[in-house]
Amino acid sequence: MDIEIKRVAILGSTGSIGRQTLEVIRALPERFQVVALTAGRNTKLLKQQAKEFQPWYVNYLTDDPSSDFPSCKFLSLEEISGHGEVDVVVIATSGTGALQAALAAAKAGKDIALANKESLVAAGEILMNTVKKNNARILPVDSEHSAIWQCLNGEKQKPKRIILTASGGPFRHLTKAKLNKVSVEDALAHPSWQMGAKITIDSATLMNKGLEIIEAHWLFDMPVENISVVIHPQSIIHSMIEFCDGSIKAQMSSPDMRLPIQYALTWPERLANRDLPVLDFKKVNSFTFEQPDTKKFPCLQLGVEAINKGGTYPAALCAADEVAVD
Repeated sequence: MDIEIKRVAILGSTGSIGRQTLEVIRALPERFQVVALTAGRNTKLLKQQAKEFQPWYVNYLTDDPSSDFPSCKFLSLEEISGHGEVDVVVIATSGTGALQAALAAAKAGKDIALANKESLVAAGEILMNTVKKNNARILPVDSEHSAIWQCLNGEKQKPKRIILTASGGPFRHLTKAKLNKVSVEDALAHPSWQMGAKITIDSATLMNKGLEIIEAHWLFDMPVENISVVIHPQSIIHSMIEFCDGSIKAQMSSPDMRLPIQYALTWPERLANRDLPVLDFKKVNSFTFEQPDTKKFPCLQLGVEAINKGGTYPAALCAADEVAVD
């Protein structure tokens, strides 16, 4: 039987998700071909990646004249996302700048491995309508939404409730007085995950959960009042769904972003990858759960308020968060 080789474009290949995507592809070279890589200003790393993976197309943001890729053609993000030689577009950048590329991929009917929260938060209705109109597919890469997606696989009935889990970040036990004294370095020291700076800060403030509620609303067509958040510091259960009969399904794995990245890339298959961690229950002492403190972490409630108000409120929330994080 012939093995399908998926042609992959990675937007944001020098960032945390982009680098981990390339780790997955490196481990499964017979299943994937990298045809496009894009970066911001880290052209040094982009050159190293291009040398190894030999993409046909690149994109980067720099005026450095030494940034030359003689074997690659420079295309815009939108041209790459909608290109006929691309099967899967991995959107691994943070911020609202990825929205136009996501729309271009959707209009071209691509599989979109989406790790960018802001595209769905700022323009969820527009993006999802474009996806449906052109028979595109969004394959969620966020660990929480990947978990929901996996739990829904094979189910014929819509769940009653979505339960998003959160690690709680590094500050969940701090008092308000101590929160006023934390440093940027403290906020970037996530207890469970290795992620880019933007999402790590959002995790420390629980803004990421506010944004994920909006994401889940659009991805799974779920009313906001049926989406809840629970703190799970061990970060083993990545999210859960509850059905009308009270049954709950959970997706569990080690806190490693390569797992949801690989599932998005290989779906509908699952492939063995010896580089991925295996969950050892002998080392997991307990599963604990807490309710989030929205007084201490008001950003979580801001996400709920923004989507309930609708219109451009979620887009304004994204923009305000990007400025605040900067």
